[in-house]
Amino acid sequence: MADDGKDSLRLKRGTKAAVSLMVDKIVPGGQAISELSDGRKIFLWNALPGEIVEEVEITKIKSHYVEGIAVKISAPAIPRIEPKDDCYLSTSPYQIMGYSYELEVKRDLLAEVFHQHKLDFKQEIPTVITDGKDFAYRNKMEYALYFDHADGKIKPAFHARGSHRKIPVSRSSIERPEIWQRANEIILELNRHNEDSRKFQSILLRCNQAGEVSGGLYENHQPHPQFQRLEDMLMGQKFSYSPNGFFQINLPVYEMVLDKIHKSITTDKVLDLYAGVGTIGLTAAPDKDLISVECDKAAYLELEHNVTVTNAQRTHPAKGIFAKSENALEYIAPDQTVIVDPPRAGCDTRLLTKLLEVQPRQIIYLSCNPATQARDVKVLENLYKIIEVQPYNFFPRTPHLENLIILELK
Repeated sequence: MADDGKDSLRLKRGTKAAVSLMVDKIVPGGQAISELSDGRKIFLWNALPGEIVEEVEITKIKSHYVEGIAVKISAPAIPRIEPKDDCYLSTSPYQIMGYSYELEVKRDLLAEVFHQHKLDFKQEIPTVITDGKDFAYRNKMEYALYFDHADGKIKPAFHARGSHRKIPVSRSSIERPEIWQRANEIILELNRHNEDSRKFQSILLRCNQAGEVSGGLYENHQPHPQFQRLEDMLMGQKFSYSPNGFFQINLPVYEMVLDKIHKSITTDKVLDLYAGVGTIGLTAAPDKDLISVECDKAAYLELEHNVTVTNAQRTHPAKGIFAKSENALEYIAPDQTVIVDPPRAGCDTRLLTKLLEVQPRQIIYLSCNPATQARDVKVLENLYKIIEVQPYNFFPRTPHLENLIILELK
């Protein structure tokens, strides 16, 4: 609760303000929450439950709430630790807490989402699965470029949280070290040739599990270049992909999910919706009658390639369909397992309606946004029962959580 002596009505975006805030809890979305003296909620980065915040930087002001960053804290909470990177607010704001505490926070937030949507799941939410690696896990990173007038050099940069302002960084630890090293090599070359940083949009780099890096510079007003493709193994199958295309960011943890889905499928027919480049269906259902559906043209071309490669090893050839999942409803059948891995917005309502109409035997729902997942599952609960829930920490040191729900027809 804010101190009534502080006039929160004078807050202005982009400025720092003196406050007296007791932080209540972390809420779905990842920020901590408190209350201003005028009754508005304030959502804060760089704050933990139980802390007293005395100064904030305001990043957004709305009629019913405010967002900001805690700048001065007079009573740090016990779980707070020193961030590893100077850029943590831009890339990984959960660097301020111990890793075991982060896993507890994410499990509690998932439980709160289930409670908010009144899902019929009486069991305790299980521990968030992790491979224990909370740094050097990202296999893809994009850097902005910052020109430092002090020394006349280009520096790697990220955008400050809540703004378009670039901030130079001297260290970044959530990506694989091969990526950070290559980014600095590219910038060294730019400085050697006295290049103008305004000429470039960003540096995009991706690294495979073998440590091979591909990618490079994006120039402003120019088509994105075609970089050398990379290869990785998932569940014993080889996938090749473009560095600037879609592929999972944390492959070791992703493989844990694929193994879980593989062991959970109970039917001989599988429909993989929102399939991307096809990694879920092609690895988790290698011996099933598989149809994979994807609407993004670049991802579908990758899917077609991966289907062709893996079909040589499959008992039942897989089939790729170029369509939006909500426009491929004729492929849903009663004797199927339907896998959905939608974007953050969740499943289209037409798809949910068709699932309830056709009633496939099993639905496996992987989500990067537990809130929209819970909303969709609440609709499916009319005919389906939640058999299992399992969260995974794909993105350590960030608020993001991947969650798997397995449903079976009642």
